[in-house]
Amino acid sequence: MSFVRKGHNLFVIDIEYIVEMDAVAPHLDAHMEFIAKGFDAGVFLASGPKVPRTGGVIVAQGTTRQAIETLMSEDPFSKAGIINLNVTEFIGRNLADVLR
Repeated sequence: MSFVRKGHNLFVIDIEYIVEMDAVAPHLDAHMEFIAKGFDAGVFLASGPKVPRTGGVIVAQGTTRQAIETLMSEDPFSKAGIINLNVTEFIGRNLADVLR
């Protein structure tokens, strides 16, 4: 089984909180449900909080940057207006065996 689908590029999604953590906390459960759905759909490959906790990072796969940006607009953090997102697209030419 291949984790990175043929014809898909990889994306690093950099999430930066633009509010204090106490304003993020009420949205965490809904955000984590969104993340779980992304993993279930095979779009998200890795995710987690930054150190220090100023946001998070998601590694995703998809056919277009627009598709990833549209998906991320559905994140409860995005809907609440509490984050900035930076999406970097790259071609995964060199992959660990587990991702092939």
